[in-house]
Amino acid sequence: MRVLVTGNEGYIGSILVSLLQGAGHKVFGLDTGLFRECALTTFSRPPTLRKDVRDVELRHLEGYDALIHLAGLANDPLGDLDPPLTYEVNHVATVRLAELAKRAGIRRFLFASSCSVYGAAGEDLIDEQTAPNPVTPYAHSKFLSEQDLLRLADASFCPVFLRAATAYGVSPYLRFDLALNNLVAWAYTTQRVYLKSDGAAWRPFVHIQDIARAYLGLLEAPAFSVRSQAFNVGATDENYRIRELAKLVRQGVPGSRLEYAADASPDQRSYRVSCDKIRRILTDYRPRWNARMGVEEVYEVIRESGLHAEDFEGARYNRIAHVRRLMEQGQLDPDLRWAPQQAVAAGRAL
Repeated sequence: MRVLVTGNEGYIGSILVSLLQGAGHKVFGLDTGLFRECALTTFSRPPTLRKDVRDVELRHLEGYDALIHLAGLANDPLGDLDPPLTYEVNHVATVRLAELAKRAGIRRFLFASSCSVYGAAGEDLIDEQTAPNPVTPYAHSKFLSEQDLLRLADASFCPVFLRAATAYGVSPYLRFDLALNNLVAWAYTTQRVYLKSDGAAWRPFVHIQDIARAYLGLLEAPAFSVRSQAFNVGATDENYRIRELAKLVRQGVPGSRLEYAADASPDQRSYRVSCDKIRRILTDYRPRWNARMGVEEVYEVIRESGLHAEDFEGARYNRIAHVRRLMEQGQLDPDLRWAPQQAVAAGRAL
């Protein structure tokens, strides 16, 4: 297939591109270049159009068989920066992109949703039939997008929603604003496994390579088996209370100790999810990673790279810190578009 990946120069996108290419697909990218300075290592770069998803036109989407939409404001802190802007980018632009994709003849549209749509779900194990209860602008924008994309589905257009668990793992665009990665970084650089909440909240976890493999599987699955459906991406036995995850980190990082912030309080975002559905539909799909393996992987790359606390708390590996720095430097406008001179520097395409 000819596959267009938005956000291909991101934490998951940079992993996914290589996987798709290895499976024989012809891959193209669409990325505004917002994090182009944040790469830790080199990686496969397909031909990439430098374009904000809000500015995509019909002609940019012609000639593709499938579109994998990863681009957007990627977590709760970034979503909280400007909630109306979060809805503009994550919801309005997503629906417009899908409408254009359908007009362009793209038959499959894989949307990067999130298990965060479940929000405050309590202690019970929930699945894709559970009514979402998003509690943040980021999560709400994802759920609204799912609802509107459903209305576009027909025999010629197959939207699929991937509700990924909380991601972790090493990527060319490594991030330390994700729970497992962040805890490992704190443990390595300060010898503290530092919890800013009381650690009681439940959260599912999944390695980015297993997320990428889910995209590949759902891209290639028969349309009738996946059309208009949501899939929790992860493994049912990889749900952890945050304090349980912290204990795994303490065990995996020599010399570290568990410590709670003085103002640690409950986190209302708490959900335990079943990921059995994706295993039923994609019979060859089985996550290959678990959280303990992820701790070991992240620990090793931090140790080998010689990173320090100021690195993982700084702008290069923290999405909201990076965006704020670009805005302070005048490189980004308040609406997160490149300032005119920066747009020229980014270039129209690679």
